[in-house]
Amino acid sequence: MSDVFQDEIRFLGIESTPAFVRAPEGNGCAERFIRTLKENLLWVRAFETVEELRHALLEFRDLYNETWLLERHGFISPNAVRARALSNADLAA
Repeated sequence: MSDVFQDEIRFLGIESTPAFVRAPEGNGCAERFIRTLKENLLWVRAFETVEELRHALLEFRDLYNETWLLERHGFISPNAVRARALSNADLAA
């Protein structure tokens, strides 16, 4: 990775966590989400201001988490997966 990129993510307070050798699945999930975001929002709408884009991204996040049924989660929404995981964590505590 370039020094410029590393400097930028450090400036933004983001920690770089590259994929493990022979285990790039996490990166693949992230790349697929970015593609979904582009196909369903960024390539189909134009935004007059950065603030308008910010609001559209927040709306997309909520719509995605509440309504998208993901195969890798057994065709349930990300919010349902999160609720189930938190419920299981409470039971384990």
